[in-house]
Amino acid sequence: MSAKVHLHLHVSDLAKSGEFYQKFFGGAPVKEKPGYLKFLPEWAPVNVALSPGRPAAEGAVDHVGIQVGSSEIVMAHLARVKAAGLPVREEMSVNCCHANQDKFWVQDPDGVEWEVYHLNYDLESEADRESAAIPLANAPSCCR
Repeated sequence: MSAKVHLHLHVSDLAKSGEFYQKFFGGAPVKEKPGYLKFLPEWAPVNVALSPGRPAAEGAVDHVGIQVGSSEIVMAHLARVKAAGLPVREEMSVNCCHANQDKFWVQDPDGVEWEVYHLNYDLESEADRESAAIPLANAPSCCR
């Protein structure tokens, strides 16, 4: 088994969150117990567990990102997630966090934002960094 990041999120409504994550990850939970769901999506190196409790967005989680190997993979998952009926926010060729990225965002029922992104290139030069200096109110979500 390859390495995976484990995230355990407390959610306000386990059924509603389970439905969201099933659509976002593109598959059913691998484990379902009373008060517990576990997802191991094939396409992402994460192990996500859900249980009832305080919504994660009220805690220290700002957002969670899944970096993929190409913009084509971003677009394939974007199409899949849209087809599943989840609202998405697209940010293509955006300068964010000292890099140019293609990405999209979804938000779980408790407000935790997830981004699926590809890093197109790092912004190394002074001109690149200046072009990425966007006022906070207009900055992509990752930079807020």
